[in-house]
Amino acid sequence: MELKIEARNLDMRKGWLDKIEGEKAKLIRHYANLVLYLRVTIENTANQKKGGFEVRLVATVPNDTVVVKRQGEKVLALLVEAFDVLGLQLKEFVRKKQDHKGVKAQGAVLGGNGSGVIQRLFPQDSYGFIVTSDSQEIFFHETVLKDMLMTDLKEGDPVMFGVTEGEMGPQATFVRSEKG
Repeated sequence: MELKIEARNLDMRKGWLDKIEGEKAKLIRHYANLVLYLRVTIENTANQKKGGFEVRLVATVPNDTVVVKRQGEKVLALLVEAFDVLGLQLKEFVRKKQDHKGVKAQGAVLGGNGSGVIQRLFPQDSYGFIVTSDSQEIFFHETVLKDMLMTDLKEGDPVMFGVTEGEMGPQATFVRSEKG
């Protein structure tokens, strides 16, 4: 999981950094490979009515983004509360994905092969999404690319792929260019 920590209008304290690192470790332990990117922002908002600080967590997960915002007076307490809420939202996210397992798409038969086009790319995070003719999104990681690199791909490129049911829904077992 890639982690970015931002401080706005304040100096970051070691205790806050330690708490964020501890919570990151907990997320990795409970939701391995689910959170691809996490941004933690702590902002001094002294002019606002709800307290002097705002903590924002933005977590990128396959096919979605989870955002948690908390405002108050004590940053450590806000961090604890925000990460607790994030954990609950991730738990619900996993439950919903598991409820949708078994949904099969024409363009992507589970355990088989399919074709589609590159819909979105996140080369800095080494993953992307393919969309099938019936609009189903298929997650892929750069490790499944055959005879090409992430830098060779562009949104809209036609591809062939194998698909299996992953923890978070359909994911490619291989991706190969249809161009030849």
